[in-house]
Amino acid sequence: MRAFGDATRRNIAEACAGFARLPDVAAPSALKRAAVVLALTASNDGRDTAFLLTTRASSLRAHRGQWALPGGRCDAGETPVEAALRELEEELALRLAPDAVLGLLDDYPTRSGYLITPVVVWADESAAIVPNPDEVASVHRIALDTIERDDAFDFTAIPESSRRVIRFHHQMSLIHAPTAALIYQFREVLAGRQTRVTDLEQPVFAWK
Repeated sequence: MRAFGDATRRNIAEACAGFARLPDVAAPSALKRAAVVLALTASNDGRDTAFLLTTRASSLRAHRGQWALPGGRCDAGETPVEAALRELEEELALRLAPDAVLGLLDDYPTRSGYLITPVVVWADESAAIVPNPDEVASVHRIALDTIERDDAFDFTAIPESSRRVIRFHHQMSLIHAPTAALIYQFREVLAGRQTRVTDLEQPVFAWK
């Protein structure tokens, strides 16, 4: 168990600092910049460290009802960190200062035309979370030991691609890339491993 507190914050910040991101490359014009947040907070019982995972509102035009990390498209002139913090406030009413950012993971290109930057943040004041019903159907605290289990992730093949499809097993659900890929890379960062995930495939239903 990773107790929620200053020691865990320091350890995770050090793990993020030790992670060498893939070099930034100029995004092809077809890819739109986006950011998501791995917001670290207290687990449901208040003892362990967890991250926030949402289910998307059924009224949304794209990917309705799916599991997702908070986040969205970058506005014009906005950095991924700025977009991540803005989206966290818009979706969950959780307002964090820039010094809450612990690090960034690799950019992940999606089949639907986005280049997603994952931003790891420390969210002390998560008791104030209020999901925006226009965007979020529910919000869940996923303890870090959940993603560190040996059976938390698996990989499968599909005929439409030569790349492996990653799946995160959670509460009798299968969560796919990009969300599963980003959570998997964070799990690897916690373990001190430089594991790349940009070649992990999404299921065909997520290609649009």
